[in-house]
Amino acid sequence: MPRSLRARLSALVAVVVLLAVALTFAVVYHYTGSQLKAQIDRSVRSGAAQIAHAVTERPSPSARRLLTTARRYAATQPYTGSALLLFVLIPGVGRASNHPELFGTDRPEDGESAAEQVRENRQGQRLARPRVGYSSQLAPDTGMLRMFQVRFSVDGYAAYAGAAEPLESADHAQEVVAHSFELAGALALVLAMLAAYAVGSRITGPIRRSAAVAARIDGGDLTPRISLPPGTSGELQTLAEALNHMLDRLESAFAAQREFVADASHELRTPLTILRGQLDLLVGAEGEADGSLDRVEVERVERLMQSEIARLTRLVDDLLLLAQSDRDDFLHVSVVALDELVTELWDGLSLIAERDFEIGALPALTVRADPDRLAQALRNLARNAIAHTHAPNGLVRVDVSARGNGIVRITVSDDGPGVPRDARQRVFERFYRTDAARTRSEGGAGLGLAIVRAIADAHHGSVRVTEAPSGGAAFELDLPTGR
Repeated sequence: MPRSLRARLSALVAVVVLLAVALTFAVVYHYTGSQLKAQIDRSVRSGAAQIAHAVTERPSPSARRLLTTARRYAATQPYTGSALLLFVLIPGVGRASNHPELFGTDRPEDGESAAEQVRENRQGQRLARPRVGYSSQLAPDTGMLRMFQVRFSVDGYAAYAGAAEPLESADHAQEVVAHSFELAGALALVLAMLAAYAVGSRITGPIRRSAAVAARIDGGDLTPRISLPPGTSGELQTLAEALNHMLDRLESAFAAQREFVADASHELRTPLTILRGQLDLLVGAEGEADGSLDRVEVERVERLMQSEIARLTRLVDDLLLLAQSDRDDFLHVSVVALDELVTELWDGLSLIAERDFEIGALPALTVRADPDRLAQALRNLARNAIAHTHAPNGLVRVDVSARGNGIVRITVSDDGPGVPRDARQRVFERFYRTDAARTRSEGGAGLGLAIVRAIADAHHGSVRVTEAPSGGAAFELDLPTGR
C-alpha cells in the first residue's frame, strides 16, 4: 500500500473507477444481450406464426401437397444473413426451408472436406428434429440459431412450422459493448488518476507546508506560521487558523515561561546572596586573631538569615501552589457560607496589622468552593491592601453582593494610591510590581495576586481591579454559586 496521501488517493480513485466501470459494464452488457435476444425471440415467434398461417390458409388434401405449398412460400422468402430462416418439418414425409442446406446434404460443398461435410450433416440432422417452442441449436456455417416451432396436423401427420435467426448479431453487439467499455474504462481510469493526483497535490500541498512549519518549530523556532494560498478549502483554512492560533499561544507561553524562570531565578538569587554574605561574615569573624564572635552580631545575623529563609520558604510555597493550580485535585469543593468566612478572616487580620478593617454589605450567601483556597485568595487581597495603606487608619474593606446569573462578587478595597489604568491587567502576572521603588522585603515577590487569579480560574471565576470609591484600589472577585 503506498504511503503518501497523493498515491493513496490516486489508488483509491482508481479502485472506485474500476468498480464503477465494471458494475456499469455488467449491467449494460447483460441488458443489451437480454434486449437483443428478446427481440430475436419476438421475431422468430412472429416468423413461425407467419409460415404456419401461409401453409394452412388453404386446406391441403395431403401432407405432400402441404409440403409443396411450403416450399413455394419459402422460395418467395429467400434467406440472407439478416433475414429469418423459415422451415416446415413433416416427419416421415420431408421438410421445406428457404435455406435447405442447413438441414444437411450428401453433396460436399466447394472447399469443404468430406469430414467437414459429415460433421455439418450431423448438425443439420439435429436441426431437423422437431422441438415445439423456443430452443437454441448449432447450425452448419451459421453458428447458434434461436428457433421457435409450432405444431399442427395434416392428413394424419404431425407437422411443425418454425423460424430461426442467428444469435451472431446479439453476440456481436455484446462484443461491441465490451470493447467500448474497455476503451472507455481505460480512458476514464487514466483521466481519473490524473485528476486524483492533481486534487491530491492540491489537498496535500497545505499539509506539506504545515509539516514544514512543524519541522521548523520542532527545531526550536516558534516564529513561522502557516500561510495558505487563496482558494484553499474552508476546512484547511480553519485548520491553519487553529494551528496558527495554537502557535501564537505556544510562543506566548514559552515567552512567559522564560520570563517566569528569569524572575524566579532573580527572586531566589537575592535571599541566597544575603545568606551567603552573612555566612561569609560569620566565617571571617571566627577567623580573627582572638577567634571570638560578638553575640549581638551573631544574633543579628541569625535574625536576618531566619528572615531570608522564611522568605525563601514562602516563595517556594507560592511557586508550588501556582504549579499545582492546573491539577484536577487542586480544589476540594464544599458549600461555603461567605458571611462566616469573611467575618472570621477579617477578625484574624485585625490582630496582625493596625488598619481600619471594615466589613460592608454581607448578605447570607453561599458558594460551592474550596474554603481554604478561597480564604487564601481573600487573605492575599487583604495583605495587598495592607501593604498599600498606612497605619493606623488605612482602610481595608470587604463587601459581598449577588450579581445575578448565579454569580457572587467579593470586593476588597482600600484607600491607598490605587492601581494605574495601564497596569490593571498586569498586576495579576507573576513577579509584577506596580511600585518599582518598593523594596522586595516590603513588596514581596509579586506572586500574591497571581495566586488570586489562579484560584479564581480554578473556580471558573474571574478577578479584576478597579478604582474604589475611597480613591484606592478595589479588587472584585467573581465566583459562580455552583448551584
